[in-house]
Amino acid sequence: MDDRARTDARARDEADPLARRRDAFDLPEDLIYLDGNSLGPLTHASRARVGAALNAQWGRGLVGSWNTAGWMDLPDRVGDRIAPLIGAGPGQVVALDTLTLVLAKAVLAALDLRPERSTVLTDVANFHTDRYILDAVATRAGRPIRVRALPREDLAAHLDDTVALVMLTHVDFRTGEMLDLAGVTAQVHAAGALMVWDLAHSTGAVPVDLRGADADFAAGCTYKYLNGGPGAPAFLWVAPRWQGVAANPLPGWLGHARPFAFEPAFTAAPGVRGFVTSTPSILALAALDGALDAFDGVDLAVLRAKSLALSDEAIALVDERLPGQLDLVTPREHARRGSQVSWRHPDAYGIVQALIARGVVGDFRAPDIARFGFAPLFVRHVDVVDFVAHLVAVLEGGEHRDARYALHQAVT
Repeated sequence: MDDRARTDARARDEADPLARRRDAFDLPEDLIYLDGNSLGPLTHASRARVGAALNAQWGRGLVGSWNTAGWMDLPDRVGDRIAPLIGAGPGQVVALDTLTLVLAKAVLAALDLRPERSTVLTDVANFHTDRYILDAVATRAGRPIRVRALPREDLAAHLDDTVALVMLTHVDFRTGEMLDLAGVTAQVHAAGALMVWDLAHSTGAVPVDLRGADADFAAGCTYKYLNGGPGAPAFLWVAPRWQGVAANPLPGWLGHARPFAFEPAFTAAPGVRGFVTSTPSILALAALDGALDAFDGVDLAVLRAKSLALSDEAIALVDERLPGQLDLVTPREHARRGSQVSWRHPDAYGIVQALIARGVVGDFRAPDIARFGFAPLFVRHVDVVDFVAHLVAVLEGGEHRDARYALHQAVT
């Protein structure tokens, strides 16, 4: 890569209104981290917030910190911080459980709202956990439920009066294709069905407007673009019209209106808080709360513009320097692209591993996709230029065919 390309990239970085956001992250200067779509990096605020929860709150305050440190309200407070990132209002989002459990709650609650309908539709290419959950729910719903996994382009043709709900992931985990949130939701509602969105690969990377789209339920994880840490809590959004109507299928004492009254019958807490089941993980929520500091004051339109600029640059440079060698599977159209770029190659696993050996971190998704996330808060334009230079060197030098990469690691 010539020096002019890096010089131009440096100039774009200097003009970047989000440039100083990178300072919030604990990232080695010599590492090009393009895997924030899988696990976001640690923030300095997360380290400080967890330290305070450990040392002052738990260590000194002990059980009293449920009151004095506000632990009981932490799921709601963190949910309110996530809300602006997904087009939600105060009191509409709660941080709880993990994404798998939250999706199960949303699906079961939605099914209960459509008791006369028996079909659930999803994308055949949906993330596997989502499909596992749907299949499991169908066998435990207390009535016959049929799950149909179809190519996403065929879903509209199967929206009939038997469909209770549709569950889709907003951004495809393999290809990075982004679906039309409002358009799909409108189609589903026109058929009388409910819409459940998985926002795992959207939140914190692309603007999301759940209220504008008139969706019904949405859930997402927080350890990707929100940088909440490995195993960080998920979040649940319930449309205001369903709060107090939709029921938590797994009621627990901390979702009770009066948890310390220890009443034998469950009475749901008002709003989305009623979907809380068990005691929240305070240390995990503290880490997430700290990570969300990085988004304070960020204009999501600016975030999106940088995301598209970074991915545009990556696509253009690979087209230019490696013509015909990698098959782009991410849409080129901005309206259909999330914040990652994926290429298909028979030796994709080896390519990713060879790049990691060079200090460029992406990931692999079976069977043949090399996947790279462009998280706008910390990825720089110069990182894109250097990433492509390393990619060219890997392919030209045959580094991806090294015998070390014949056996895949447990996590790819």
